[in-house]
Amino acid sequence: MKNTFFSTTLRVRYSETDQMGVVYHGNYLNWFEVGRTEMLRALGQDYRTAEEKGLKLPVLNVRCSFLRPALYDDMVEIRTRIEKYTGVKLSFQYEICRDGELLVTGDSSHCWTNANFKPIHLKKIWQELHELIQQKTLEGV
Repeated sequence: MKNTFFSTTLRVRYSETDQMGVVYHGNYLNWFEVGRTEMLRALGQDYRTAEEKGLKLPVLNVRCSFLRPALYDDMVEIRTRIEKYTGVKLSFQYEICRDGELLVTGDSSHCWTNANFKPIHLKKIWQELHELIQQKTLEGV
């Protein structure tokens, strides 16, 4: 079974738009991060705890496809799901929607590292989170 998307919403702020009132394309990457952060929080964990444990989750690559523009004051839904998890690498898929209409799709891949950016298996540092991610990757959030 393909896992389901975790959903969070936000209102487009004026500072996120260009002169046309359209969301500036770079802001979608920030919204992807909001999706990842809130999904982790929904699992009962957070980035702050990961950092306290000496873990980092740098972006290896990111892709974003623009279908329709989001506009100032729109309420948008950020849908996030874990696409693949190996214990070291983690990839996410994203959808940005407005009233059920798909505006943007994207994905990103990441790698758990120590403070020196050396790849590390999450299970060695934080087994509880490792198991939660593994479970949610199979079952859905």
